[in-house]
Amino acid sequence: MDLGIAGRKAIVCASSRGLGRACAERLAEAGCEVVVNGIDPKRLEATADAIRKKTSAKVVAVAANVATKEGQDALFAACPEPDILIANNAGPPFRDFRELDRQKMIDGVVGNMIVPVELLQRAIDPMIKKKFGRIVNITSGSVKMPLVGLDLSSGARAGLTAFLAGVARSVAQHNVTINFLLPGPFDTDRLRSNHEAQAKKEGITFEQAIAKRMQTIPARRLGQADEFGAACAFLCSSHAGFITGQNLLMDGGIFPGAF
Repeated sequence: MDLGIAGRKAIVCASSRGLGRACAERLAEAGCEVVVNGIDPKRLEATADAIRKKTSAKVVAVAANVATKEGQDALFAACPEPDILIANNAGPPFRDFRELDRQKMIDGVVGNMIVPVELLQRAIDPMIKKKFGRIVNITSGSVKMPLVGLDLSSGARAGLTAFLAGVARSVAQHNVTINFLLPGPFDTDRLRSNHEAQAKKEGITFEQAIAKRMQTIPARRLGQADEFGAACAFLCSSHAGFITGQNLLMDGGIFPGAF
């Protein structure tokens, strides 16, 4: 399918690996000029080079911490008026809520709620003026089904979802959409590291830990980053202009609700 976004400019935050990288790669395949971002310059440039070779797209690497003003300035210096913005940032680690002091809570809310809003504030008006904009926020399946130990991540991302629900409706008339992708268990470095730690804790092998996890997923497998990227690219396409303010849960059927 031609997504109708060839030539559009995209910023994809936290895209040196994992789900962010998959989104950047799929947008590049669709013909977009893509700004990729991460904090490890070596890994980021390797990612940018790989995407260039695979897609022949223009890919600009911006090594910066998106949670800082300096990092955001660097992204928008590379792409002052993006047509597409993928807001992505690592969430707080598993932690008992009793261990969360005020600073840890503030840091979590800044990283997973305030930063995406700040990015959107900078991108939205040029999108409105051009009558085209696609904003996708990568949050988490825990927004719909909170997990013990991810309370801060769930709360901050749920706050972002509610914050932007009204904003999405206020800009829809300008062909600017704001949506959310909620990943469940995807085969990424972060998931692997979590299961390595879990395996060590339980005294089992990594393979046994993964097999145990897959038994809790109705699809009986982990999600693949590329299929997540494809869903993101569709939400950014010219065909998705009537979809806004929505949460697309990608978890292999774990969430048991009908709505």
